[in-house]
Amino acid sequence: MKNKFTLRKLSILAAFFFMLSGCGKQVDSIERIRNRPLGSTEASQYENAYSSDFPIEYDGMNQEVVLNGNRPTFTEADLDLSKGVWQSFSDLDQLNRVGIANALIGKESFPTEAREPLTVKPTGWKQKKLPAGQWLYNRSHLIGFQLTGENNNMKNLMTGTRQFNTPHMLNYEIQIMDYIRLTGNHVRYRVMPHFINNELVARGVQMEAASVETDEFAYNVYIFNVQDGYSIDYLTGKAIKN
Repeated sequence: MKNKFTLRKLSILAAFFFMLSGCGKQVDSIERIRNRPLGSTEASQYENAYSSDFPIEYDGMNQEVVLNGNRPTFTEADLDLSKGVWQSFSDLDQLNRVGIANALIGKESFPTEAREPLTVKPTGWKQKKLPAGQWLYNRSHLIGFQLTGENNNMKNLMTGTRQFNTPHMLNYEIQIMDYIRLTGNHVRYRVMPHFINNELVARGVQMEAASVETDEFAYNVYIFNVQDGYSIDYLTGKAIKN
């Protein structure tokens, strides 16, 4: 793949972007951004046969599952650039739960104003403090604020555990941001929350991304909405320490 940046310039640029995003991992090439998994100490990914159906049961070890050989399922129409950058959110269902979120992301969609505090309480929001003083639940954006500037939108926020939101979802959001900043290209993005029956907390989300101008960047993963050391009642949001 052609890269107009020298290694030194790319390393400096990547380090600067990571300081802005609050992430300490430096990226020195697009190849490292592309399909970058979390380290083995943070998560374990494995291939499986799921292509359209979500996995339901968490095995207690692998919080991420690679879907469809890590290939997203966008159509040619999905990758159309003629309308520029955009984002769309599903209407809340009868239980006020979020649905599929879609976006076409580019530099022009990145926010230019500081993020405001979140006040929305998504379904299943039964907050609990962890022993270290942190909170069990985050208000998890389907489409991250750093990608489109969408923030206090009930259609874009779900109840997610701390480790589900950070590092797992954040890792893949940062991949998109870094790729766009380093290439100037656009990325098609889709996040699908997975609820079972009338449960108020999603079991997880499917995240799909694909670069539009080229085929050099893509992923298709499922992340389980779990927290080490806790059992979650997905029907209500109540969590019990194991």
